[in-house]
Amino acid sequence: MAAEVCPVCDKPLAARAGRTGRGSVYCSAACRQKAYRARRQPEALTAQGLIDEVGRRAGQLVPQPPEALYAHVTELASSVAQLKRVARMARDTAAEPRDPLPPATAAEPSGSVTPAPVTELDESDFAALAEQHRREIQVHCYRMTGSYDEAEDLVQETFLRAWRARDGFQGRASARTWLYRIATNACLDLLRRTARRPQRYEPVPGMHHGDGEPPARITWLQPYPDEELPVEERELPEEAGESRETLELVLLAAIQHLPARQRAVLVLRDALGLTAAETAEALETSVVSVNSALQRARPALRAHLPGDRADWRAAEPTQRQQAVLERYMAAVERLDLDAMTSMLTEDVVLTMPPNPFWFTGRDALVDFVRVSLDPASPAFLGHWRSLPTRANGQLAVGNYVRRPGTSVFRAQVLDVLRFEAGGDRIAEITSFEPHLFPAFGLPLRL
Repeated sequence: MAAEVCPVCDKPLAARAGRTGRGSVYCSAACRQKAYRARRQPEALTAQGLIDEVGRRAGQLVPQPPEALYAHVTELASSVAQLKRVARMARDTAAEPRDPLPPATAAEPSGSVTPAPVTELDESDFAALAEQHRREIQVHCYRMTGSYDEAEDLVQETFLRAWRARDGFQGRASARTWLYRIATNACLDLLRRTARRPQRYEPVPGMHHGDGEPPARITWLQPYPDEELPVEERELPEEAGESRETLELVLLAAIQHLPARQRAVLVLRDALGLTAAETAEALETSVVSVNSALQRARPALRAHLPGDRADWRAAEPTQRQQAVLERYMAAVERLDLDAMTSMLTEDVVLTMPPNPFWFTGRDALVDFVRVSLDPASPAFLGHWRSLPTRANGQLAVGNYVRRPGTSVFRAQVLDVLRFEAGGDRIAEITSFEPHLFPAFGLPLRL
């Protein structure tokens, strides 16, 4: 007989009288997501454990076929990088004074593992604890700010605040919940200082932008590499994808229109799946205020999304879309403008944050790139090469250019692609500056 209550929150499941098909195991997508994360909860990291892991992997290195050797060296490099971050955090926290904050009291979602009390950890073990939660805290900060660079800075700020305030942590919440609370407040502090709001793109003199409405201009928007996502975010099943969905560029851009408190409530409730009570305690406010903010945030968010959900939601890329990406990169390398054009929708949109350039419609976009791809043009930029990657759950490509008279391909632009709903043509290209190539594992030169 199927369970009648949700195993996560103990709330009654929806009645199924007269309905057919498999019964729901959880009362909501948020509870399903919590249960999935609980099953994937990683073992606690320690500094000694990382040192032992590096030693074990180094001891396994022996002359072997190139592919196997490369795989083992890559694993070793990953462990060394993790240990390096722990050592750097331990060094930085050792120099920090204690600055107690009010203790966190939010309850951790059911099924989670509670680490050792923060107050009993030395600098190295605290750094290992921080490393265990680093990726999910960074994703949280990215959702709040829309900026990869700022998210990295906010992660460091979160852990330094946590170290200074460790005497105020009384263990009534887990370290994870406590860190989320500190990270949220660090993000809110940044948003209050900057007080920035999205604007609309404006015409650039002498440039044909197309006949479509100017898109929203979010100068601080940056992409997020899929490889930097926590394992549970990368492997969330489709039915528990609400958390993953809030990283898509279209939705992330829409979130940037919300006031800071509404944004925090929306992210904590709908992305992290916290209850109203947990969210209220994290933000030091009331459940009534949380519910009120959420009721305002959801319709405001929908107002900044295009059409219905099928028009913007980027499902897992299909094999046909992967094939289009390969043809797109090949066309760029051949300087084949006609082939590139055939892969674009008629109403394709191109934006280039933080730059002021934007185009709506295939004709306007093609007119813009034609002069830079024509070797006979005085504005010819050079020859191109491309490498595939993934950003925000979407297909992306790192483009390199070899300028006339040079022999090196240098990083030029990172394009994140959105395909038309249910189709295999490119509906939107968001182009970013090349300083983020290393975050995507892409070299700055070829």
